[in-house]
Amino acid sequence: MRTKPPSEPARPRPIVPLLGYQREDVESDARFRWNCWARQTGKSFTKSLRRILRGLSRRRNQIFLSAGERQSRELMEKARQHCQALKIAADYYDDRSFADLSAKQLEIILPGGVRIIGLPANPQTARGFTGDVFLDEFAMHTADRDIWAATFPTLLRGDGELDIASTPKGRSNMFYELRDNPRFTTSTITLPDAITQGLDVRADEIRSAMGDEELYRQEFLCEFLDEAAAFLTYEQIAGCTDPELIAHNNVTPLASETRELFVGVDVGRLRDLTVIWVLASNHQITISPDHQIPYITVALIELAHSPFRVQFDVLSELLGFRTVRRCCIDAGGIGMQLAEQLVERFGSHRVKPMTFTLALKSQLAGTLRIAVENRTIRIPADERIRNDWHSVERTVSESGHFRLSAPRREGSHADRFWAAALALHAADSASGTIEHLTIKPIQFARTGTW
Repeated sequence: MRTKPPSEPARPRPIVPLLGYQREDVESDARFRWNCWARQTGKSFTKSLRRILRGLSRRRNQIFLSAGERQSRELMEKARQHCQALKIAADYYDDRSFADLSAKQLEIILPGGVRIIGLPANPQTARGFTGDVFLDEFAMHTADRDIWAATFPTLLRGDGELDIASTPKGRSNMFYELRDNPRFTTSTITLPDAITQGLDVRADEIRSAMGDEELYRQEFLCEFLDEAAAFLTYEQIAGCTDPELIAHNNVTPLASETRELFVGVDVGRLRDLTVIWVLASNHQITISPDHQIPYITVALIELAHSPFRVQFDVLSELLGFRTVRRCCIDAGGIGMQLAEQLVERFGSHRVKPMTFTLALKSQLAGTLRIAVENRTIRIPADERIRNDWHSVERTVSESGHFRLSAPRREGSHADRFWAAALALHAADSASGTIEHLTIKPIQFARTGTW
């Protein structure tokens, strides 16, 4: 009689489940690692876990540098969740101040005094610390070369380790250049690679739903695409990005704003977003005698599938603030009635309807590009803004005329680009002084009171 062989004991399920490529990264002992992974394949999840474990085993502080403050908070939240899952005793500190830096900093204290410090990346925040470093979404960092120069001294003592992870964003950045550095061990994981190793996603659905082959190749196939046709390159956009800037996503906080405000509105209803971009005058900010930053983004309000009455109410609340000097609104097609209602209520001196023509679009886009090139406008470090602005392409028609076009991506048809351009036009075209009477809705005039 044949006896049944004893069954192997069941393997315990890992506390933190990892796919093959994630486990390989977490367990690697390489000093320098370069990871080009597709979107939503677990870069931040994997790297935060790796750095926690490496920090504990090496008893070294860990410095996380993210593209912006919002991204820094998300990354540190993943680290906090790892500590909870692994039952690691840890203390959490929000907005602590270290080394006399003005940037908002987050910190987790691990056993043995090991610190994890989360910061929005800029050359100043990268200095003053000793420990291992993780550069999160490095292709999106503003002033990436200066950050790179500031980071390396951090690694000199104690054989410091450096992890770099990002999705590609063109070729004019340090992330692209470092992929051929022989000192780094490299790992490229596309979406199909991740699915092969167990990621539960259907690539065909993602590809067809995205509706943009170029963006899919960049975000999910990890291709470093040529930017020759882009009206604004990723490098140019990064130059006017402020990693510490967080724009409001609703009107209410602007009620306490004391600076002059300028508003641009790109109107949508069903297929496209309605985007309200608000710039504040910052003529007092000077980086150098020949470099001033006149305008800073203080609000980016997006209304998806919102009825026009809701859009009118939101804009009426915003235009009711005394600090709002001028609003330029897209008045073509579906925006015509909304623009007319706002002009009727607030006056043509405060609300300027704009009907897009090829000549006007060229003028608006050109003004925005000059501001970007001269770095006289500041925007948040936001993936949606970056992709939206970069989606605008300049092409030549058969008749030899230049045209600006953009595919519809992630629910936007370059709506954020045109809203920002309209806000900048509002700032450039505003003139005179404003006086008001607080009788019913606030009314404004350039001169005199009525």
